[in-house]
Amino acid sequence: MYGAPVDLSFKHISSLEDAWTEEHSSTLRPLKRNPKMKYLSCSLRLNNNNIPDLHDLQRTVNHFLAEPSRLAWLDLSFNNILHIDQVLCELHELRVLYLHGNNIFILSEVDRLGVLPHLHTVTLHGNMIETNKAYRNRVISALPQLKTMDFSAVTRQERVMAKIWHLSNKRRRGSKETLK
Repeated sequence: MYGAPVDLSFKHISSLEDAWTEEHSSTLRPLKRNPKMKYLSCSLRLNNNNIPDLHDLQRTVNHFLAEPSRLAWLDLSFNNILHIDQVLCELHELRVLYLHGNNIFILSEVDRLGVLPHLHTVTLHGNMIETNKAYRNRVISALPQLKTMDFSAVTRQERVMAKIWHLSNKRRRGSKETLK
């Protein structure tokens, strides 16, 4: 039932609401639709547009997909997204999330994605958060189920280092609070 992604990339979309009037870019494998004309897919590509925020994401997913709750793969790369919006945390079946090449600058926002039980692949490189020296450790610590980050496998050693990093930061924060 679930084949190619619904492809809305390179459409000059500047808000998710704008996407609703766009047509899926046809591929070699045509997508099937249900009787309500919604796509039988669990993947959505919104990459290479000008999307600044995700507040209409749920409505956009509902607009295009026959079974929006089964969305497993979402490509939001190369947009103008500033924040990892809470709406992403409602996509409980999400397995792959591409956010590379955006303008995300608050590293702690990655922690929100920790509620996604099946998320195993994430890309965040090409955002301001990548310049933080704790970047990889923080992301792996926040998302311990990750198998791939920024198109690179997460190794057992990285998991151990991220855990050590997390514990040392937790201790440091705790000692700062006792000093107050």
